[in-house]
Amino acid sequence: MPITKLTQMLDILQGKAKRRMVAAFANDAHTICAAYSAIKIGIIEATLVGDENIIKSICEKHDVPISAFRIVHEPNDVKAANKAVALINQGEGDFLMKGLISSDKYMRAILNKETGLINPGAVLSHVTVIEAPAYSKLLIVGDVAIIPQPDLNQKIAIANYLIKTAHSLGIEKPKLGIQSASEMTMPKLSSSADAAIISKMAQRGQIQGAIVDGPLGLDIMIDPESAEIKGVKSEIKGDTDCILFPNIEAGNTFYKTMTKLGGAELGALVMGARVPAVLSSRGDSELTKLYSIALAALGCN
Repeated sequence: MPITKLTQMLDILQGKAKRRMVAAFANDAHTICAAYSAIKIGIIEATLVGDENIIKSICEKHDVPISAFRIVHEPNDVKAANKAVALINQGEGDFLMKGLISSDKYMRAILNKETGLINPGAVLSHVTVIEAPAYSKLLIVGDVAIIPQPDLNQKIAIANYLIKTAHSLGIEKPKLGIQSASEMTMPKLSSSADAAIISKMAQRGQIQGAIVDGPLGLDIMIDPESAEIKGVKSEIKGDTDCILFPNIEAGNTFYKTMTKLGGAELGALVMGARVPAVLSSRGDSELTKLYSIALAALGCN
């Protein structure tokens, strides 16, 4: 059965082997409490890399037993991120998590050509799974945070990451829409031309595991009535599982609109590295971080 609510990830993971998480610079309550919640549910074991004194203080304040974690003391944020990545490379963790460290420092540790987690030629992309009150199922979208202006090859990589994530959520044949300003193919508009190419690639079997269509306007993808009124014929109209955005402005605006005005909840991670890497905002809630941990743990299976 496909997962239609984020909380269902937690139920499914309880029947699977625990995954080992390494948190980079875990000096904040939301990271520590989310990790402890995942430990209590029985889905992970956790190593916290950061300032041991601060971590212990936070644990005491929030009634979290310090014995629940393995702690690796490193008070410097950059060194903590590098140490967390090193632990992954040493086989001591299955996925990475961002703590109280800026995204650019976190990503630099992952991207380091000598000590990071990237294979040559890999494309890193941010995948977000959104639970919106007004939509009947989860929306899996990208990229909203890493690639400013993806080229065609990067869009193909993003499409495959979205499909892979959908499969991990139990969606056997996800419907992937490629967003542009209109459902009409306009060769002079790169988002439209790229969408048409990717759709044809999927038809020819070069992209597998999903029903892919584009270019499509956002209304066509998620609203059946709009599709009917406009007379658009598409297998995915009004029933989209995945949305591939043309650039970071479109993706990030959608993401923030859904969370700030639409009351949506989410989980998010980076794909393309050798292991999943949780990348949520330092200000995200404990619940968002818990769902992101669960999403990464699913990605390890």
